[in-house]
Amino acid sequence: MSVAARLQRKTERQAPSKQVRLRLVYIDFWSAVKLSFLVWICLAVVLIVASILIWVVLFSTGIFGTIDGLFQDILGDPSFQIANQFGLGQVATFAIVVGLLNAVIGTILGAIGALLYNLSVRLTGGLLVGFQNN
Repeated sequence: MSVAARLQRKTERQAPSKQVRLRLVYIDFWSAVKLSFLVWICLAVVLIVASILIWVVLFSTGIFGTIDGLFQDILGDPSFQIANQFGLGQVATFAIVVGLLNAVIGTILGAIGALLYNLSVRLTGGLLVGFQNN
């Protein structure tokens, strides 16, 4: 019997699936802080880009002009223009400030979550995680 035939017979047999059960008993504090910071920075970039794109779409479709007409009818002030009150610069600045605040607060919450998990492991014993090899 050739080597190729033996190898073919071996691949026809199914390997038994192995299961491993692990218990998560510790989360590294600095790893959790770094990961939460990275996630919240990515979300801040998404918030900034989405805010700018929404403003550009609203401005280019003329919705600001319609809102200006509505406010001029309600307030009776013909000089009021919403594009002057909420310009692209103001929207971008506000989105950057909110994104940075979200990143700072989210990083702090990630750190607190890691600390609370590490403290609660003493009571609960940790999470039991199962892995299976198919």
